[in-house]
Amino acid sequence: MGVERSTRVFKSGNSKAVRLPADYPLELGQEVIVREEAGRYVIEPVRKRRALDELYGSVPGLQPIPPEDRELEERKLDWHLLGLKLD
Repeated sequence: MGVERSTRVFKSGNSKAVRLPADYPLELGQEVIVREEAGRYVIEPVRKRRALDELYGSVPGLQPIPPEDRELEERKLDWHLLGLKLD
């Protein structure tokens, strides 16, 4: 655990706010999650979610299937299992 520092809660607009020391590894405008755990408050950075197009090329040998090789077989679906009555 790091060095403890004392700060105060203050009002910012209609919200409560806490100043964090400048040497904490957070960037201005960085999105964080704040949660309460057993009377303690935890602040952690939001993990960036990767888009599917960012995953392309990240797995060696994984290539997209060209449209001409995509085969979808037609089949009758049993919608009655969901309680739906379709004619």
